[in-house]
Amino acid sequence: MTMERARLNRSAALASIAVAALLAGLKGWAAWSTGSTAMLGSLADTALDLIASVATLIGVWIAAQPEDRGHRFGHGKAEAIAAMVQVVLISISAFSLAFHAMEQLLAGARTAAAADGIGVSLVAMAATLALLAWQRHVLRRTGSLAIATDHVHYQSDLLLNLAVILALALDQYAGVRQADPVLGLVIAAWLAWGAWRASQAALDQLMDKEWPPEKKQRFLAAIPRPPELRGVHDLRTRTAGDRDFAQFHIWLDGKLTIDQAHKVMDRIETALAAAFPDVEVFIHADPVGHVDEGLAAPNVLPGASRGKDS
Repeated sequence: MTMERARLNRSAALASIAVAALLAGLKGWAAWSTGSTAMLGSLADTALDLIASVATLIGVWIAAQPEDRGHRFGHGKAEAIAAMVQVVLISISAFSLAFHAMEQLLAGARTAAAADGIGVSLVAMAATLALLAWQRHVLRRTGSLAIATDHVHYQSDLLLNLAVILALALDQYAGVRQADPVLGLVIAAWLAWGAWRASQAALDQLMDKEWPPEKKQRFLAAIPRPPELRGVHDLRTRTAGDRDFAQFHIWLDGKLTIDQAHKVMDRIETALAAAFPDVEVFIHADPVGHVDEGLAAPNVLPGASRGKDS
């Protein structure tokens, strides 16, 4: 990870912390003054936002650290771990809110001081929109998984605050007594769905899931075809933070010297570094006709046959 990317990721994480701290204070006062379950749910979500944003900051800081003797592939998966911390916190928030909403629904309690809650929600939406704009700028430059998960969460906050405004308005001005707890349940379901969606990308990285097929095809198309190269097979890919890793086998004439084979691989690595600068490439050379065992055995890549000597 470059210094510029690390700086941008830290700035986005710090901005999230600042916004969450501001909104937690405002929503705490609004929840106290209105007695709204929807506002209480919004407060709980914002409080967890603050914790999650701190986890994001720690995650992107660790991910930015260079390789060391104990972590030869870098620290990129720290972002996925930070994302999973956010997922757990969002899930806790959703469960707690649903429980409280059910209690209020059965008790038939009502809200008060709707204007205060609506005003705070409008301020929260304005601050969230500003944060989302900065996060989008950072994501275009860095592609950080931890920031992307934070971004998804704050996008849901916009709908959450709209739901709070609607709940307070219906309860206080339209006399719909059950609007607040019902919308509280809707918010809880939305948060749970957001947690599920956010977990997928993090789990993919932690489980070393392969790149999407279209990205693999673009990578294969970028591999040069020097005359010594007779085929490519067993491409394996994974992602950790903002770094990608790819390894594959190539078939070469078995009569080549080690020095000649090494020069062929150097040419391939140079071409791939130009086309995919954020990918760390590992190449293994096989003599033409060599067939690997296990998953690698049938993995002859499209457009990369063994050649006439196999």
